Amino acid sequence: MRIISGIVFTIGMMLLALPATAQERSALKKGFELSANSGKRILVFRPSVSVGAQSTGGMFEPNGDWTERASKNIQVSLERLQSRLGNTVIVAPEAYGEEAQRLQEHMSLFAAVSQAVIEYQFFVGNRLPTKKRDNKNDVFDWSLGAGVASLPGAQDADYALFIYNRDAYGSTGRKILQVLALLGPGIAVKSGEHAGYAGLVDLKTGDLLWLNADGAMGGDVREEEGSEKRVRQLLEDFPGSAIKQEQ
Repeated sequence: MRIISGIVFTIGMMLLALPATAQERSALKKGFELSANSGKRILVFRPSVSVGAQSTGGMFEPNGDWTERASKNIQVSLERLQSRLGNTVIVAPEAYGEEAQRLQEHMSLFAAVSQAVIEYQFFVGNRLPTKKRDNKNDVFDWSLGAGVASLPGAQDADYALFIYNRDAYGSTGRKILQVLALLGPGIAVKSGEHAGYAGLVDLKTGDLLWLNADGAMGGDVREEEGSEKRVRQLLEDFPGSAIKQEQ
């Protein structure tokens, strides 16, 4: 135990010494505004949550108990904060059969589009020519497609709020590997993954209107307090809301 504690302390000191990587975390589609109490209806889907461990080799090992606990915690925190999103919040109805499959497909599509935004827009050095602000001011042009109009509850709302959350906690073997790789060949090995994305989508066009995404989020979602911090971070600077991230 004493050896493991020493390794974890060493990791923390090394990470503190690493330089911060410049990255944008949120964007708003040009021309879009959502004022509080403007009468718009926001459809909120149940967040997509997966929690597990990161093996020594870096593989994600899902943990059903952690995922169930995190899903409940995040849902409770989201319900608590929904009234502060601004405008009228509509909780998406339970989906079954083909509707459930269609919703799952769009949740996966949202995660893929969000990851593309992070990699090709939020990291300025990776920005695609069509997304470069130097070439065209304030370009934020991403879409899930017009198929969102067929999602359950879409006919009763103007916008949809998607939330994706994935946590992989580094195993002891992974943390040891991280230290050995750094002390030996000097290779940086990442231990743990804590990624989350929240996005507002136009239910008529499928256009992504706002996205807040981070590949290194805070808060232990397996705990109530940590989930509250995570959800606040996901919804930070949501258009027209008063939600701020907990410090």
